[in-house]
Amino acid sequence: MCVGLDPDPRRFPSPLGTNVDDIETFCRTIVDATADSVCAFKPQIAYFAAHGAERALERVCDHVRREHPDVVLILDAKRGDIGDTAEMYAREAFERYGADAVTVNPFLGTDSLEPFFARRDRGVIVLCRTSNPGSHEVQNALVVRDDDDGNNVAGTEPLYERIARRAATDWSQRADVGLVVGATQPTELKRVRDIVGDLPLLVPGVGAQGGDPATVMQHGATARGTGLIVNSSRAILYASSNDDYAAAAQRATVGLRDALNAARR
Repeated sequence: MCVGLDPDPRRFPSPLGTNVDDIETFCRTIVDATADSVCAFKPQIAYFAAHGAERALERVCDHVRREHPDVVLILDAKRGDIGDTAEMYAREAFERYGADAVTVNPFLGTDSLEPFFARRDRGVIVLCRTSNPGSHEVQNALVVRDDDDGNNVAGTEPLYERIARRAATDWSQRADVGLVVGATQPTELKRVRDIVGDLPLLVPGVGAQGGDPATVMQHGATARGTGLIVNSSRAILYASSNDDYAAAAQRATVGLRDALNAARR
């Protein structure tokens, strides 16, 4: 169970305002209310940057690391660039924000991911098959299949399978690597699991986007019922619009966690 920290001041409960301090207060309150029930927090950097709240994000990340050190901190940044720029993005995620892992975009190829792979004590979570409705336009496009050495072989495969295969055979040998696969794509989720074995999958889309916990467990878990980081954001953050929002978030988190564990059994 992972709680996504996507603070939207327009949706804040009535006791809070909409300034930077309120963003920090909201996120820290959610963190403290749900930390006992989760394996990870996933702050989305755009929700902070859009409001000039990067320093608030720094403080929220510091709060997670200091007060809840057993909970993994995943920076949802979806970075992807080349050379020195990729190195700056890696420095931002791992040094400025102190993230344990960061989401990245593989579109520019392996060399664009190498600055992230170089941080061997951190994790790199690569976009593979995302939960948005239009993701199939690119991610399901057929490409010529290649072997482990990059040589073309007979046949084609969807692009998301190419990414999954590359993660399993190459990238996971360089660093701690996982993949993002949406809960709204259960067939593709199962296909990715079949390809990557026990690699961890970050699964957004449960909750407000309509992904089903039992379906996620059935299609995405390893044979031991593990290997998943199942994220929910809006359904937890905005479970109440009143001053009981922390308690409501805690209840929503426990409810989803229990549904996932019931499906495991």
